Amino acid sequence: MKIGDRVEVVAIPDTLPEDMGTRTFFTRCLGRHFPTVDLKGELVELEVGEVVEESSYMHSIWIEREYVRRV
Repeated sequence: MKIGDRVEVVAIPDTLPEDMGTRTFFTRCLGRHFPTVDLKGELVELEVGEVVEESSYMHSIWIEREYVRRV
């Protein structure tokens, strides 16, 4: 996997906190495809702004590589 690759979020971590909508936000990403914008060890940064309903600017998440697959 490299920066620029598109990946699909295939699962979300069980350890995500319930507060502040974190789990809900990650759940909205399930099954969707996003561009990889950075890599740090086992973590992948994805631009996921399209799942944010209240704004049009880009948001990103960091997620472990085991929860995404290249498409």
